[in-house]
Amino acid sequence: MRIPLAGVIAGALMVSSLITAPGAQARQRVAPPPPAPAATEAPAGHHPGHKRLSPSQYPPLTGTGDDDLAEAHRPKDTPSLKASACSDDIVGKTGAALVTAVKAADIRTCLNPLFDLTPADARRTFTESQMLTIARDLRATAGSYPGDNSTSVQQLIVFLRAGYYTQANPYGPTLLSEVRGVFDTFFSSSRAYTNTDENGAVLKEAVWLIVNAQDEIRNIGVATRLLNAYSTAYGVNMRDAVNRAFELYWRSHTRGSMAQSDPAIRTALRDFAVRNFGLLNGDNYFLVVNAGKELAGFLRYGQLRNTVTPLVRDLLNRSRITGPTAALWVSTALVTNEYDGGACSSYGTCDLTNRLTDAALPISHPCSPTLTIRAQELTPAQLSSTCTSLLNQDAAFHSIVKDNGQPVPDDHTVRLEISVFDTKRDYSFYAWGIYGIDTDNGGMSLEYDPSQPGNVARFICYEQDREKPLYWEIWNLNHEYTHYLDAKYNMHGDFDEGMSTPTVWWVEGLAEYISYGYRKFAYTAAINAAGQHTYKLSQLFDTVYGDNARTYNWGYLAVRYMLDKHPADVARVLGYYRTGDWNAARTFLKGLDYDADFDAWLTACAAGACKASDENMLPTADFTVTASGTALSFTSTAADPDGTLAQYYWDFGDGTTSTTANPVKSYSSPGAYTVKLVVLDDKGAPWGVFKPVTVPAAGGTVPECTGDTRALGKNCKRGNLSVGQGQYAYLFIYLPAGVGTLTVASSGGTGDVDLYYNASTWATTSSYTQRATGSGNAHTLTVANPAAGYRYISLYGVAAASGVTVTTTY
Repeated sequence: MRIPLAGVIAGALMVSSLITAPGAQARQRVAPPPPAPAATEAPAGHHPGHKRLSPSQYPPLTGTGDDDLAEAHRPKDTPSLKASACSDDIVGKTGAALVTAVKAADIRTCLNPLFDLTPADARRTFTESQMLTIARDLRATAGSYPGDNSTSVQQLIVFLRAGYYTQANPYGPTLLSEVRGVFDTFFSSSRAYTNTDENGAVLKEAVWLIVNAQDEIRNIGVATRLLNAYSTAYGVNMRDAVNRAFELYWRSHTRGSMAQSDPAIRTALRDFAVRNFGLLNGDNYFLVVNAGKELAGFLRYGQLRNTVTPLVRDLLNRSRITGPTAALWVSTALVTNEYDGGACSSYGTCDLTNRLTDAALPISHPCSPTLTIRAQELTPAQLSSTCTSLLNQDAAFHSIVKDNGQPVPDDHTVRLEISVFDTKRDYSFYAWGIYGIDTDNGGMSLEYDPSQPGNVARFICYEQDREKPLYWEIWNLNHEYTHYLDAKYNMHGDFDEGMSTPTVWWVEGLAEYISYGYRKFAYTAAINAAGQHTYKLSQLFDTVYGDNARTYNWGYLAVRYMLDKHPADVARVLGYYRTGDWNAARTFLKGLDYDADFDAWLTACAAGACKASDENMLPTADFTVTASGTALSFTSTAADPDGTLAQYYWDFGDGTTSTTANPVKSYSSPGAYTVKLVVLDDKGAPWGVFKPVTVPAAGGTVPECTGDTRALGKNCKRGNLSVGQGQYAYLFIYLPAGVGTLTVASSGGTGDVDLYYNASTWATTSSYTQRATGSGNAHTLTVANPAAGYRYISLYGVAAASGVTVTTTY
């Protein structure tokens, strides 16, 4: 779900609200990080009784496309199985019927929900016999793996992953033997390492299956091969498959000793980091960081230190505690100190926590005697506006909960310290090093122990600069500050005590209610949810962490309804909460009979009653692009539902920008670029979007292809192609032996087409080995090491199109 973006507008700091990922534990309050291209990151956490994570507990860093790396179990934000129309085709099936159903299933809507089956359904679905049936078919299918999912290999892998995740039934050595046969067959295929997006999608699931089956040590050679084969030309899926290799290294130490492992697996880590050192300057920096971290992990074996220490020192000497190489230095130093801290002087890593704090948080700014900001790079104006926003929020909070400014009994927290890192990247390693927290999230609240005199609470966060330079924000600031105030004035004891009965409806609902209301933003997602009438109020009083929409959208609706319609009941509940009488509050809430009235209120809310006259609806941002050679025409489709757009800002990904609504951009060279559009509405509210665009290789400069009008060739183009909506323009090319890379690009014209490629037959939306889709006509496919013979290319008309050019180069 897209979360509203916000920033400092007209002197008021505005920040985005918080949302929880499925599977979050009761000790955690979680928030999404800023939206990233094709990304869903793990959320933030709330750890009141925080214990430092040792470096050995810290998983490999994830990439912007790898949304479930941190936990080897399940996809995130999957649909409910109850809503899946195909669930009956899978649950309880056996034999050939099960294989047929799994292979035909849609991964997202049918298979991902299997990770959330009820225990009873999981026991019926994942018996050892059923797992063996799928494993045997997968082993046979993997023997002729074509390098894509045309044989439904990915569906079979996901089913096995779900079975291991639920572990609803005990599995014996027979299944392990069969699954190991799958690994041996699949990973011995050269096509398993083909550099295509389609293969990468299958490959990363296969690597993850090794983790689910807890067979990392036996398959550590797969990790080494992935590292050695890595190319900076890899797309997101192939990149993420390589990144999961680091998970094999990390988890292998928990399965047994790696002291006797092949030395090549350690030199592969060091060589990978050195060979790809330049990645530290870009978005894929985490790959090099993970290599250094996992290499240092081998220092745990005393007998290996003579050989590992020089490799680790080499990486530390190549990097620094600040600057673009800091992520590598800090992560490697932390693990090094855990396992060889006695020799820290020889590594240059002594007094690490203090050195990191001084390097990363040099600014200390008091907002008030009870509120301090530690920051990496905030300007005086940003510090001032942040303080103003938070201090003004105090009054808004107290007027809503009516606490008379009196903390709960036995609360001795004296102040809140907010630590603000400059970027999400800086947060990911500095916050880990300084505070020992998990940073695969959007920030962390640490309440510690409020019963201890002099307790200092902390919120650790970062600037979200996605929409700079039009505005900036501190991610999740106002929502998390509400949690701090709620804990001090409403919720007795620490967070664990407050969760002893279901209070999530209040804790997260209030934070959403104040975050949106204080910033005067309409909560569009919650208002839309109201019209669906998904929950009764009595059900919402039972909410626990684990479902985004129920926790946040519906928590907001429950709190708003109770404050609007039954403030006396809220006062009574808070009276119980403030004294720690959780059972009395629970009994009172479950005795209320407001379901019918709540249902009618939801209808009115969805019809407009929940949008206050002074609330602003956020704008939306999107754009289309058409290409003619290296010149691209950008058309904004941004809109403001309750006003007008006041500003546009484009960043074309090559260092140039524009502030017009519909710019035309001429690129100096072909390639893939990430374009950012940011808009502000007439009330100063922002919205931004990143989208990839492709400038065709040598577009407009190559000659027209000759011969059959469907034939493409070496370094030529077919222009003025037309295709109807839902129809195809079929093309083909004959490739000689020895072609290293075939590039296929579409560009220009009107309408909207997608580009498809098939290595063996006519390419369609249901029969392809590669595709390039998205709005507009500018698409590029790259085929590595294609075999000699005929290859097939098609344009598919998403909308009727004409004047399109297809160019092939090799």
